[in-house]
Amino acid sequence: MVVGDAVYVVDCGNGVARQLALAGLRLGALRGVFVTHHHSDHNADYGNLLLLAWAADLRSPVGTWGPPPLKRMTRQFLRMNDVDIRTRIADEGRADPATLIRAHELRAGGEVMRDERVRVRAAVVEHPPLRPAFAYRFDSADRSVVFSGDTRPSAALIELARGADVLVHEVMYLPALEKLIASEPQAARLRQHLLDSHTTAEQVGRVASEAGVKTLVLNHFVPGGDAALTDAVWRAAVAPHFKGELVIGRDLLEV
Repeated sequence: MVVGDAVYVVDCGNGVARQLALAGLRLGALRGVFVTHHHSDHNADYGNLLLLAWAADLRSPVGTWGPPPLKRMTRQFLRMNDVDIRTRIADEGRADPATLIRAHELRAGGEVMRDERVRVRAAVVEHPPLRPAFAYRFDSADRSVVFSGDTRPSAALIELARGADVLVHEVMYLPALEKLIASEPQAARLRQHLLDSHTTAEQVGRVASEAGVKTLVLNHFVPGGDAALTDAVWRAAVAPHFKGELVIGRDLLEV
């Protein structure tokens, strides 16, 4: 989420710093990081993003928000990289990153932060067994954008997204689920987790419609990487249940 010259990142999967660079965004422009939940595809590069921004041109404080134990994760990541950090402070005259990174732990929904550019609110969503897990809404001067995180259909998310310009929501294509889990040794367990913790294409269309959002952007595709699941397949699965603008998300897409 880019507001003016400030960058706000929702979730930090593998390679997030590289993706920001490919998007033409300066790492030093990072002002906030919002973690929805602690699965590795959402937090694996949390520390790496902050460290690489600091090693590049981060000179201003950056806040981070997410479920516990975000503060402990932050401290331990800085400890793990102590040699690099101490060397750069001594050799390059950098500020201690511990004075720039300000971690905040969330346990409930409500307003998360507010600065001169944006107001951010959170809602607790349902992604068992991880509790709490969050969705985030960004309200700026020209638009409102909601990120669902991982969740099954959630009344709290619908209320958070009410009337938003854009909803970025995860999606699962149920007919392809069996193929996805066929090679897994714990197939039955994985299948139940996916059904309990994610939102099907039909459900996401209904969520967006009930929330009254203008544009729905699909992301976090389950299953991902299946060539048979073209944009047309995803669109056909969701469009009957949502009449607004529908966007099939992809890496480096700008909305």
